[in-house]
Amino acid sequence: MPEDIIINCSKDSAIPQPPPGHKWKEVRCDNTVTWLASWTENIQGSIKYVMLNPSSKLKGEKDWQKYEVARCLKGVVSKIRSQYRADWKSKEMKKRQRSVALYFIDKLALRAGNEKEEGETADTVGCCSLRVEHITLHPRLDGKENVVEFDFLGKDCIRYCNKVPVDKQVFKNLKLFMENKDPGEDLFDRLSTTSLNKHLQDLMDGLTAKVFRTYNASITLQEQLKALTNEDDSVAAKLLSYNRANRAVAILCNHQRATPKTFEKSMQNLQAKIDARKDQLAEAKAELKRAKADHKTKKDVKSKATVEKKKKLVEKIEEQLARLHMQATDKEENKQIALGTSKLNYLDPRISVAWCKKFGVPIEKIYNKTQREKFAWAIAMTDEDFEF
Repeated sequence: MPEDIIINCSKDSAIPQPPPGHKWKEVRCDNTVTWLASWTENIQGSIKYVMLNPSSKLKGEKDWQKYEVARCLKGVVSKIRSQYRADWKSKEMKKRQRSVALYFIDKLALRAGNEKEEGETADTVGCCSLRVEHITLHPRLDGKENVVEFDFLGKDCIRYCNKVPVDKQVFKNLKLFMENKDPGEDLFDRLSTTSLNKHLQDLMDGLTAKVFRTYNASITLQEQLKALTNEDDSVAAKLLSYNRANRAVAILCNHQRATPKTFEKSMQNLQAKIDARKDQLAEAKAELKRAKADHKTKKDVKSKATVEKKKKLVEKIEEQLARLHMQATDKEENKQIALGTSKLNYLDPRISVAWCKKFGVPIEKIYNKTQREKFAWAIAMTDEDFEF
């Protein structure tokens, strides 16, 4: 009903009229968000939004601004890291907790937390809302010292399990934060997302915990692409390198998924194609061998042309087989990783566009039609020399 709907529009725009005999729940002018209308649905009590089209000019400008803020962080991140490391030994407990939380947000790309939507009932947490029960300290584990084991439900009820060796001082601080606390008590009891983001605003204009996540995701993709891409590889091999770089980001951001129900069937179909290509290759090689023997006897132009034709066929099937093998490897490596979330929300698209232009990979291989419309601004403005 209109009485359930909140309208969001510009101050100088005409307010859309509700149906006769009705009125809107609220009309607001909030230019910090991009939704146009919202309401709480009556089944699970979650909030629904009417959003701008991803390819709209305003949405494109918002995306560009988001990544530019993350790029600005690149210039001051060393200073920020030095400061939070110094605060690990602060006499103020609040500063110590803030510095350790910021270290986790920076190193592990954790979400800040304390950001549940209205009506959400699942016990999901982020960095600032971690409880004592969510971490276990191991002075030594698997040959590594000062290991922190995380186990909690993150956004969308995705479980976060990770064992991470940390700086010795961070380990000491965590032991201090956990002293005399029950498992259900807050680990960072003197910290909130609001206070953390206020501190970050003082360090750099526009900086929030989320900007760290965008920065670390984008910088990881760029570094991985440089390390993994071989300019002499085929397009298929380059795409495998791209997906491996993207996967490193997805793992960093904990973008997991359950193995698709169709995975086994899909792999069986792919293996059947591989087996069929192998049979074709064996037959093509046998034909090439016979053609070479025939040419050795006849030594005429026609038999020589037949050898060249059979040789090209062998090369073509070998390429197809290599492409199928890479496709199978990619599927297997990605069966529990969701690559789309980071690619659409945390990775500066200009990195991918520049990589495509530099290594001769069609942009269509990375972004589908809808995604190309969403990132039209990046495709238009980026050359192959772009650096995040």
